[in-house]
Amino acid sequence: MTDTFPRQYARTQRLTLGEPRNVVVSPDGQRIVFLRSYSGSDPIQRLWVTDARTGVERVVVDPVVLLEQLDGGFSNGDAPSEERARRERAREGADGVVGFATDAQVTVASFALAGRLFLVGLLSGSARPLDVPGPVFDPRPDPTARRLAYVSAGSLRIANISGASWEIAGDDDPDVAWGTADFIAAEEMGRSRGYWWSPNGERIAATRVDTSPVQRWWLSNPTEPRETPRSVPYPAAGTANAEVRLYVLDLDGGQTLVEWDRDMFPYLAGVSWSAIGGLIITVQSRDQRHVEYRGVDPESGLTRCRLADTDAQWVELVPGSPQWLIDGRLVTCADRDGARRLLVDGEPVTPASLQVRSILSTGPTGVLFIANFLVDPLHQQVWRWHLHGRLERITMEPGVHSAVEGGPTVVLRSATMYRDGSVTRVSGGGPNITSYAEAPLTEPNVQIINTGDRSLLTALLLPRNHVEGAKLPVLLDPYGGPHAQRVVASRNAYCSSQWFADQGFAVIITDGRGTPGRGSAWERAVSRDLAFPVLEDQIDALIDLGEQFADLDLGRVGIRGWSFGGYLAALAVLRRPDLFHCAIAGAPVTDWRLYDTHYTERYLGDPAIFAAQYDNSSLIYHAKTLSRPLMLIHGLADDNVYAAHSLQLSRALVESGRPHTVVPLSGVSHMTPQEEVAENLLLLQLKFLQTHLQPA
Repeated sequence: MTDTFPRQYARTQRLTLGEPRNVVVSPDGQRIVFLRSYSGSDPIQRLWVTDARTGVERVVVDPVVLLEQLDGGFSNGDAPSEERARRERAREGADGVVGFATDAQVTVASFALAGRLFLVGLLSGSARPLDVPGPVFDPRPDPTARRLAYVSAGSLRIANISGASWEIAGDDDPDVAWGTADFIAAEEMGRSRGYWWSPNGERIAATRVDTSPVQRWWLSNPTEPRETPRSVPYPAAGTANAEVRLYVLDLDGGQTLVEWDRDMFPYLAGVSWSAIGGLIITVQSRDQRHVEYRGVDPESGLTRCRLADTDAQWVELVPGSPQWLIDGRLVTCADRDGARRLLVDGEPVTPASLQVRSILSTGPTGVLFIANFLVDPLHQQVWRWHLHGRLERITMEPGVHSAVEGGPTVVLRSATMYRDGSVTRVSGGGPNITSYAEAPLTEPNVQIINTGDRSLLTALLLPRNHVEGAKLPVLLDPYGGPHAQRVVASRNAYCSSQWFADQGFAVIITDGRGTPGRGSAWERAVSRDLAFPVLEDQIDALIDLGEQFADLDLGRVGIRGWSFGGYLAALAVLRRPDLFHCAIAGAPVTDWRLYDTHYTERYLGDPAIFAAQYDNSSLIYHAKTLSRPLMLIHGLADDNVYAAHSLQLSRALVESGRPHTVVPLSGVSHMTPQEEVAENLLLLQLKFLQTHLQPA
C-alpha cells in the first residue's frame, strides 16, 4: 500500500514517535536518561541511558520484553484510570514507559507498567518488579534511593526496595484522593503531580484532593448503550473547584497540615522541596490577580510569604518558577515593564526586550531559561543568567530550542526551518542522541510575513507545484488563542498545513493578540473578550495577504481549527460570513460557561458578574446568524471540551433552521490519538473544503 501523508501523520502521532523525550541528566553530567521508541511508527516507549562523553546508547527497559518475561506479553490499555487521565492531560498518545522518576543522583528509576511497580538500576541496566498492592500510579524513588512512594486507588503508599509496603495517607471517601493532581492543576496550571519527597527522603509533602464540592458531569459511550456512564467531576466557570490541601507526612503516618489563607488563595499552583530553599508553595487567588510564594515550616505547617505578585488582569504562572539559587536567593518570573522577566528576589535581571518563556534549572553558575526577543517571537533561544549578573545566549541557530542540564552537561533540543524534526545533542561539541522519527512526506513551502497594522506574525504556505497566476482558494489554519503559538521557526510545525496547501490551497496561519511571546499587553488584549480581538487579527492578516498576493482568491475562503482554533473557526463564519465561506470546527468551545474555571475566569472573569462578556464570546448566542457551511467535529469521550459544546450549538442551529454538519467521534477524546480516526479526519476535512470552495 502506498504511504500517504495523512496515514503517516496518524501512524507517527504527528511525527513525534521515535524522538528522544523526557530527558534527565545526572548531577555529575555523565548519564543522560530518556525515553524513545524503536522507530517513527512504534508507539511503545523504552527507557534508554546514554554516556554523555561517548554517546553510547543502551536500552535499560523494553516493556515488551519485560512483560513478556513476567506475564507473557505487553498489552495496551491496561493502565489504571489515574494514568489514563494523566496521559490525557499531558496529551500523551504513546504507550510503554511514558513516564519515570529517579533518585537525586540518577542511579535508579521507577516506573509503572500495566499498573505494576518496577525499579531499574541505571548503572546496571537491571529492571525488576516490586510486588506491592496496586494498581500503581506515579511511583517515585526518594532522593536517597532507599525507598519509593506511589499512589494506588486514591491512597499514598511507601515501598521499600525489598517490596514491603504500607499506606501513609488515605481516606475511605471515594471523592478524596491523596498524592494526585486535581483536574485544574493538571490541565491549566502545569502541575501534573501531587506529592514531593523531602531532600533527605524522610518526609513527603502530599496533596489531599476532595472533589465532593465539584459538580458531576457524565461521559458515556453511545455506541455501547449497555455500558454505565462515567461520572466526572468537572469545575465549569463560576462553579466550585476541588478542595485541595497540602500535608507534610511522616513515613510512619504522621500528618501536619500546611496552613495558608485558602479563602484568599484557593489554588495550589506549585510545590517544590529542595535542600537549599526548603519547602515552598505557590498559591493563587481565584481571580488570578494575586500570587504568593510561601515558605513552609515542615514541623508546624506554618507558612510565610517570601514573595508576592499582583496584576490588574492576571498573574501568569510560568513553567519552572520558583527555583532557588545556591546562595539562597529566590528565582521567579513576572511581567514587568511590558515583558515577562526573570526575577531574583523580586528584582528583574533580564531586559524588557526579552520575553521569558520558562525557567529550566538553576545551578552553580546561575539560571538556565528559555526566552525570545519581543520583536521576534518566531525564535526561542536558551539563555543563562550568571550569578554575577552576566547574561549569556547559549543557542545561536535560528529555531526553537530547549535544554536540560546536569552538572557540566547541557543537552539541547533544537528544531529549525531548515531540517525535518529536531536534533538532541550535548552542547559544546558532545554527541547527538539519535532520533528515529520519520521524515515527513511533505516539504513545507513557508513564507513568514508580518501582516496588518499590528505586525501580526503570519505564515503563508503555497502548493509546492504552484504556478504564479493560478488562483488559489484560501484556508486559514489557526489556533489563535492563549498559551499556544503556531507560527514558530520549526519545519515540522507546518507539515499538516502544507499537506492541505499541496491539495490546492493557499494556507494562512496567524498568531494574533492573546498568543504568547509578544509581551504583557499583547497577551492581555483578550481580557474580557475572547472573540473580537482574535477574529479581527485573522481578518487583518487575510486582507493584507490578499492585497500582497494576487493569486489568493478571497472569494473562496475557508477556516479550520481544533479546540480554541475550532472555536475561532466557527466564530469566523458566524460573525463574518462576508469573508469566510465555510468552516471546520473541531472540539470547539461554544459556550465559555461550559469550560473550566481556571482558564475561562482568567480571561472572562466570574460569569455571575461578567455575563455580557460571556454572551459576547459565545457561539451559541449567535447561532441564528449562520449562513455558511459549518462542520462540527467532536469526540464523545472528550473530558476537556465536552461534546455538549458542539451538541448545544447544533441544537441552537437546528432551532434556528440553520443547516450544518456534525461528526460525532465515539470513544475519541480531545487529542484524537486513534490512528484510523486521525488519518480519516484529515481526508474528511479536505473533502468538505473542496466541496464548498469550488470556483463559482
